[in-house]
Amino acid sequence: MKRYKVQKTFREINQKIRDGNVVVVTAEEIIDIVKENGPVAAAHEVDVVTTGTFSPMCSSGAFINLGHSVPGIKASKVWFNNVPAYAGLAAVDCYIGATEPSEEDPLNKVHPGEFKYGGGHVIQDLVAGKAVHLKVAAYGTDCYPNRGFEKEITLRTLSQATLCNPRNGTQNYNCAVNLSNKTIYTYMGTLRPNAGNVNYCSAGQLSPLINDPYYRTIGIGTKIFLGGGQGFVTWQGTQHKPRVKRTKNGIPLSPAATLWVTGDLKQMSPKWLVGLSIQGYGCSLGVGLGVPIPILNEEIVQYTAVSDDEIFTQILDYGCDYPAGRYKTYGTVSYSELKSGTVRVNGQDVPAVPLSSVVRAREIAEKLKQWIQKGRFTLGEPQKLLPSR
Repeated sequence: MKRYKVQKTFREINQKIRDGNVVVVTAEEIIDIVKENGPVAAAHEVDVVTTGTFSPMCSSGAFINLGHSVPGIKASKVWFNNVPAYAGLAAVDCYIGATEPSEEDPLNKVHPGEFKYGGGHVIQDLVAGKAVHLKVAAYGTDCYPNRGFEKEITLRTLSQATLCNPRNGTQNYNCAVNLSNKTIYTYMGTLRPNAGNVNYCSAGQLSPLINDPYYRTIGIGTKIFLGGGQGFVTWQGTQHKPRVKRTKNGIPLSPAATLWVTGDLKQMSPKWLVGLSIQGYGCSLGVGLGVPIPILNEEIVQYTAVSDDEIFTQILDYGCDYPAGRYKTYGTVSYSELKSGTVRVNGQDVPAVPLSSVVRAREIAEKLKQWIQKGRFTLGEPQKLLPSR
């Protein structure tokens, strides 16, 4: 086992939080602290580094318990504001996915479709306290004879509502360009022909999994900022793929780890859960997510000091290669270059457009920092770390 000059535990840091003498900084603030003082001194001084990201996270949704009707019902079909939810669970449990469109949506029949309202918008309306029209259909059973009902519901009147997102917080992501001769509409946004723009989706140096590249502190039971409330990492996310090429400091050069996260929807805010309409592609949900990184030793603090000029991603063609299932890189680019607003692709300057909000990511990291400083948020020690292989 590697011996460190600084060694702390979750229990010790949590006691500092309770005592009011914890030292917390954001993932941007730690960069200069490590640069000026070195990792050992920084690890002695700092106890927690906070991270944040806010971006479209399509693999999101909510488990909702409708509460039993009188007479009882075994729901077989459920709609919220005419958006279908999946009812193949127990009698009055259902799951509404962020990307499910309204039933009357013309989709891409009129191309590019606008996708004005879907599951992500329902979730935002619920956390905003708005009334949502609920419609339930059933086939009737001896124990649950009711065959259907409709009513207006709010988040407050629901028995339970749990945000459950199978894939959030992807560790790095592709940079998208369109090398075809026509405009295309993708989950990475609208891409103009002949490399007219480059779109990317990461908070870079603020991004949670970038600050713990080998998952030394993140796993099942990690407490997080989720949608404006407190949530938890409950499993590795779908498409979790940690065995990818990395830089010398551990940063993956392509999409790697992901998080499965859960939290009480009733604690959350419409500022941090935002229904999105992606032209020509579909509906989604903008999710605010932040993870505190406990500084257990100098190795971990060194990882958190990563800056945008040390984080790289691949430029992929979404016009021809991606839809054909071909992986071919057209260059490697740093997040400092992307955030400058212009990158070089095939010898030409191309405007770079973010789908994630660095401003909001910064706000999440700061809010999480304040929660910890005020003793409102302690660290959740993971019972099992994310798989690293």
